[in-house]
Amino acid sequence: MTENSTDQFFKSTVLGHPAGLFVLFFTEMWERFSFYGMRALLVMFFTSTVANGGWDWTREQAMAIFGSYVGLVYLSTMLGGYFADKIIGYRWAVVIGALLMTLGHGSMALETPFFIYLGLILLVFGNGFFKPNMVSIVSEMYKDRPEKKDGAYTIFYMGVNSGAFFGIVLCGYLGEQVGWNWGFGLAGIFMLFGLIQFWLSRNIFGDIGLKPVKKEVALTDENNDTLNPFSIWQLALIGIMIVLGLVWIIFEPAKIITEGGVDLFNFEVMGLTGNNFTILLAVVLFLFLLTYRLLTYSQITKEKMIAVTFFAFLTIFFWAIFEQSPGTLTIFANDYTNRILEGNAGTIFMIVNAAITLVPLGIITWVLFLLFKQTFAKYAMANIVLAISFVIIWGIAFWMLNDQFSGETLEVPASWFASLNSLYIITLAPLFSKWWESKYNPSANMKYAIGMSFLAIGMICVAIGSDGIVPGAKTASVSMIYLILVYLFITMAELCISPVGLSYVSKLVPARMIGMMFGIWYLAVAIGMKGAAKFGENIDKIADEKGLSYFFWMLAIVSLAVAFISLVMSPIIKKLMHGVR
Repeated sequence: MTENSTDQFFKSTVLGHPAGLFVLFFTEMWERFSFYGMRALLVMFFTSTVANGGWDWTREQAMAIFGSYVGLVYLSTMLGGYFADKIIGYRWAVVIGALLMTLGHGSMALETPFFIYLGLILLVFGNGFFKPNMVSIVSEMYKDRPEKKDGAYTIFYMGVNSGAFFGIVLCGYLGEQVGWNWGFGLAGIFMLFGLIQFWLSRNIFGDIGLKPVKKEVALTDENNDTLNPFSIWQLALIGIMIVLGLVWIIFEPAKIITEGGVDLFNFEVMGLTGNNFTILLAVVLFLFLLTYRLLTYSQITKEKMIAVTFFAFLTIFFWAIFEQSPGTLTIFANDYTNRILEGNAGTIFMIVNAAITLVPLGIITWVLFLLFKQTFAKYAMANIVLAISFVIIWGIAFWMLNDQFSGETLEVPASWFASLNSLYIITLAPLFSKWWESKYNPSANMKYAIGMSFLAIGMICVAIGSDGIVPGAKTASVSMIYLILVYLFITMAELCISPVGLSYVSKLVPARMIGMMFGIWYLAVAIGMKGAAKFGENIDKIADEKGLSYFFWMLAIVSLAVAFISLVMSPIIKKLMHGVR
């Protein structure tokens, strides 16, 4: 065995994979549990009345802060990735991230303005340290076994979606039925479990993720292109862009929330309001620097990077529409959907909900037992912590199901519908994976076009469902079937676009520039997240004037337009990709 070989990890396997993968699986599962559990409640907490424990904010105010929060979560991954790569290593980055998120969720459970804002700040930085570095550890573990990598990521992705599903269902139920602080607090408890079991099992990863060793800097890359480091003026320009972007993403919602009380943008430039000028200047500087950098690379490298930039541009629109889920779609579920079930309908829902909760929980518990058999002797305390977390999760699941069965009528929690996304992913991901591996595997542009078309169909479903809601109505009783359908179609859109984009970054970009291009990619995702909030901020204005259906038709038309652009550009982008599929 060579000195740096990762074969050592395959001496003790679970389902044919290193036991360490399942340590990461459960750590990621509890992190996603906490992240999605809190996220499912946030907008409803802000818009709920004071009598119901909320802050009685307008939808515009809630969406403004929510958009900045999720945007900053993705931007912070660049900071966390940099610190892990250059200074502290992946392992410490995961520990720091998990600790910050635990403190963040704990702060939010206190529900005072100071602690809610502090909690959101801690969660932003915690996600930044945690999110990019878990995947990096998986990648390092399989460095010498590339043929096993796809299976490893599939298992890991199941952990992500299992955590998201249980987080939304259980934190959502506690938050809506018992109290918001219970939902926020439960998210923090399970983040703490994830942190403790990762720390106690850390030696299972060998030398992976330890403090990085400084390497000699090469003068050329693998294609013999001369390296092109950032000059001082370019770094200064990046600094200016970061400051402008942060000022906008933080103080733009502050102006909306305080109704103009905190207004850093109380000025005009060339007819543009201060906030519009600030973000437009940041975008122009970014496009200038990106264009300048692209022109300095060799022809093939430049063309491949243009292709990646094109996909990043389309990705902005995907996330801006897909991420209506925790915002406008949750508002639609809460205020405009008939969630009361009686008689047979209620019984059928309770049986289905029990099955989709207990069956996956049973399967994951079985995986836990398999991990115990391999690792209990060396990592007993880590396994005991995991066991305690599962005893608690089973207890909460049974309590929730019993609580639902005890009433004559059943009110489906508004947050429950968002859990369908994770459920559909777990069900449909193997089918899409088979499609991508078959001879019918579409091109990159076609996958984007198909994905955006699915997204449009989802928005059309909810547009048709809300057709009878009169302009200005604050409540309605639309059938739940429209939300069940919209989540089906937007999940299929996600399976076409989300995993595909990152794959093309790694395939098209030279190794030395992957960090920079992933940075641009996550910037595109962050812009999309903020774009989703900007759409959501205007839902009331559009609904009052044109009707709620008009809002969702607008999103459907934008989706179809992006699908058309992707299709039309297909021959040009194919040429720029130079044979990469």
